[in-house]
Amino acid sequence: MSASSQACRQYAVSLSVLLCLVASPASADSGTSTIGQLKQLNVEDLMNVEVTSVSRHPEKLLESASAIQVITQEDIRRSGATSIPEALRLADNLQVAQKNSHDWAISARGFNTDLGNKLLVMIDGRTVYTPLYSGVFWDVQDYLLEDIDRIEVISGPGGALWGANAVNGVINIITKNAKDTQGGYADGGGGSQPQESAGVRYGGQMGADTQFRVYSKYFDRRDEIQTDGNSSSDSWRQGRVGFRIDSEASSQDRLTLQGDFYDSHENEQAGGTADASGSNLLGRWTRNLSSESDMSLQSYFDKTHLADPVAPLMAAGNAISPAGTFYDDLTTYDVDFQHRLRVDARNEVTWGLGFRNTHDAVVNAPALGFFPTVLDQNLYSAFIQDEIDLRSNLSFTFGTKLEHNDYTGFEFEPDARISWNLSPTQNLWTAVSRAVRTPSRIDHDLSEGTPPYLVILEGGSNFTSETLIAYEAGYRATLTSKFSTSVSTFYNQYNDVRSTSFTPVTILPLYFANNLEGDTYGLEFTGNYQVTDAWSLHAGYTLLRESLRVKPGQFDLSNATNETADPKHQLSVRSALYLPGQLELNANLRWVDTLLINNGPALGTVPSYFELDTRLAWHAGERLEISLTGQNLLHNHHPEYGFPDATRVEIQRSVFGKLAWKF
Repeated sequence: MSASSQACRQYAVSLSVLLCLVASPASADSGTSTIGQLKQLNVEDLMNVEVTSVSRHPEKLLESASAIQVITQEDIRRSGATSIPEALRLADNLQVAQKNSHDWAISARGFNTDLGNKLLVMIDGRTVYTPLYSGVFWDVQDYLLEDIDRIEVISGPGGALWGANAVNGVINIITKNAKDTQGGYADGGGGSQPQESAGVRYGGQMGADTQFRVYSKYFDRRDEIQTDGNSSSDSWRQGRVGFRIDSEASSQDRLTLQGDFYDSHENEQAGGTADASGSNLLGRWTRNLSSESDMSLQSYFDKTHLADPVAPLMAAGNAISPAGTFYDDLTTYDVDFQHRLRVDARNEVTWGLGFRNTHDAVVNAPALGFFPTVLDQNLYSAFIQDEIDLRSNLSFTFGTKLEHNDYTGFEFEPDARISWNLSPTQNLWTAVSRAVRTPSRIDHDLSEGTPPYLVILEGGSNFTSETLIAYEAGYRATLTSKFSTSVSTFYNQYNDVRSTSFTPVTILPLYFANNLEGDTYGLEFTGNYQVTDAWSLHAGYTLLRESLRVKPGQFDLSNATNETADPKHQLSVRSALYLPGQLELNANLRWVDTLLINNGPALGTVPSYFELDTRLAWHAGERLEISLTGQNLLHNHHPEYGFPDATRVEIQRSVFGKLAWKF
């Protein structure tokens, strides 16, 4: 056993013992005067948190007619997360699987494959999916976690407000206003994973009503390990800088200007180094027209660069195309306008218009390419939503989004929701929605193997949008001053899901079609219990059943197994405890069921597993915090994704120490 493994094992044992010793009413009560306790949201406060992702305007979490969960800044800090994907493990309605040192598979309500494409992700209103495959490159989505205000996670469709690709869920990452990040902040640390990490931010005044902040962040993550015990050669380092300016230009007007730049380098398991860089600039103007009307205008520019090594394309042990490097440069311009108006005492209308232009230029590798190599696309959109108060405690919301894209033309995504406040602390809701996943470049323009080499797989020239009809219902309540809960259930019907067909006579190239259909259903539960003023517990559970099949008379090469890679059950239990002596102790135990995966030569499995993360922190004063975080403490290493062979990457136990200072 290595010295680092021995240290990890000792850390796990000592914290487990400590948790048992302190988790008693006497110990918990004695910590009620700690600094951390003053920051904690109690059960009632949690339900009164305002969210914006459900209706595009602020409303209480309790009254939201959607399966939404909120990850607060305090949740993120106390978890010891070092990246956004790690923080997303705190949302019980997501499946989060780490593939290797730098890649994650993240989805809601299924379809969490290598090319997962049914989850819309935004950072301060900026959409961060790639049109290459309608998914998210999670390795380049990051921020100084201290400056994230909250993350709103919706499981279920949001197409009526947010458009195509908000099929199974929406993640909205919302950062703090600059006035809430005044002064200095710095953190730094290291350990087994990440090996090095540092961040710094400074906020100040540019005038009586204008504040700013600037930040930078850097980390270096080591290699993970393969099943055969060898290094996976997937180390990763990244740096980023950014700024934000917020101004209350008048009593009616608020202005925001913000931007980021990042540069990332990742070693690839198959050999070579992937380089990614990007920059973005976003501006937003919000105006209160009256006490019953407001509007906002937002525009952003986003530019990304990717250089990715591509392994040779193999067949029967022979290379049919050599190795190379794939390059992608994407430029996005986006404008979004929204207006909200209360028509009368019972009727509120929100409507908006949007336009997005993307310029995508690729340089193909011998084994991977897209044709045409340069593609300009325009997306036009309009939405309207009407919220009607049928009674003082009963509301009905209906609306739709209309979009026009260059692949399939017009797409409609209607939605209807009913919210019934059974009491001031209980809400019952139900919804019926239609959502679409429009074609991406991989569906339409892909060439796996590029001329003059043999082409194995192509995009489908007639590929259409995948569609979803979703039926949902939920209950959210604060049942006592110490206990709150949320339960939601759903039934989804999918049509025209992606499949793989073969060319008549020649067989090759295979091509993408829309020959799959199916349904899923499930249940999502969360509960929060305030044991004492200093000790809180959280539990979450999800059930997911999937039935995807080939349409009658049609064909799919993988017999409908290539679009899903999801566990049937997930369970998590979190404990947050304040201790005497300005100490905090947090523990997060999670269980993930077995999942079937089809990214290898046959259908394989990832075994079910339990894992435990813990964090011990000491507030050495009002401005200084010292913490020690242990992740994946129950195993030396375990797989979370990938086909079961000797080279599958497994995630290792790790320990990370951190010092955070506010000045």
